[in-house]
Amino acid sequence: MIFPTRYSCMNNSAWVRGNYSIVPIRYEDRLDIMKWRNEQLYHLRQAKPLTEDDQEYYFKNVVADLFEKKRPGQLLFSYLENGKCIGYGGMVHINWVDQNAELSFIMDTSLEPVHFHKHWQQFLELIEQVAFLELQLHKLFTYAFDIRPHLYGAIEEKGYVKEAVLNDHCLINGAYKDVVIHSKINPIKLRAVRSEDKQLTFEWANDKLTRENSFHSGSISFNDHVQWFDKKLIDPDTICYIIEVADIPAGIVRFEVSEAETVIGINIARDFRGKGYAVSFLKKACAEFFKHHRKEISAYIKKGNLASLKAFERSGFRIVQEANVFDTPAYHLKLTTNE
Repeated sequence: MIFPTRYSCMNNSAWVRGNYSIVPIRYEDRLDIMKWRNEQLYHLRQAKPLTEDDQEYYFKNVVADLFEKKRPGQLLFSYLENGKCIGYGGMVHINWVDQNAELSFIMDTSLEPVHFHKHWQQFLELIEQVAFLELQLHKLFTYAFDIRPHLYGAIEEKGYVKEAVLNDHCLINGAYKDVVIHSKINPIKLRAVRSEDKQLTFEWANDKLTRENSFHSGSISFNDHVQWFDKKLIDPDTICYIIEVADIPAGIVRFEVSEAETVIGINIARDFRGKGYAVSFLKKACAEFFKHHRKEISAYIKKGNLASLKAFERSGFRIVQEANVFDTPAYHLKLTTNE
């Protein structure tokens, strides 16, 4: 069989930070993964050592099936350093209704004594890109037997909070051990625009790149912005959200609703650009819009603004035609509620 390489529930097939990356679990890594699991039985929920036949069956009959599902129960990834697999993990027991998932991770046994802290944190940063940015999950958590205390410091440094301890919960090698649960909430949130956002949105609107990508590229005076802002704040046909990351304002998404069409616009604060947030911001804002409106959404993007075009397409928008907006060549994209 040809083993699949892309999960159908996701747009991306690789997430990268420097020399490290995660990709949908690779068939070629199956025997290394089997070896590491058998060496680390003491902390895994695995009853006995795996055989090569076990692993072959699992990959071809269980793992391969995950790639085709829109809502798989788990999503597994090979963890790579310079393209070489040195670990694997992912999200298991995914609850698509409550939007949470348990994290799982093991690495090359020979590297673990010295390098576990570093690789566990690298993996967390990568898997959060998948969970929080790509899939818009609300919460990640770990469920760990209390026999590896070095695990907790690394995860707490990354913002995970000890949520519960299940005392004497599991019998391991003849002794009862606690289970410790840590969790982290998706730091990306929407809120309505407020009057006190006037100065902040003025600064975002006058950013150099924002002006270049706007159909009206001239600078904006503060007085003009105040008049526009105050009008939009009370306009029932304008819906504005501030996007926050860890309670820090990171951008604005605006919907202009009319009988003819609903048009979306987005502006991301300079410090949050280039970090993969655009797709997440768009998905989150559009999902909120569709809770209250059954209208398709249009976007108009300058032809030269390739970064925005890519972000909108990865968010589910599709080019429907070329357009001319204020004498500027543009693409007209649409997103409908059934996409």
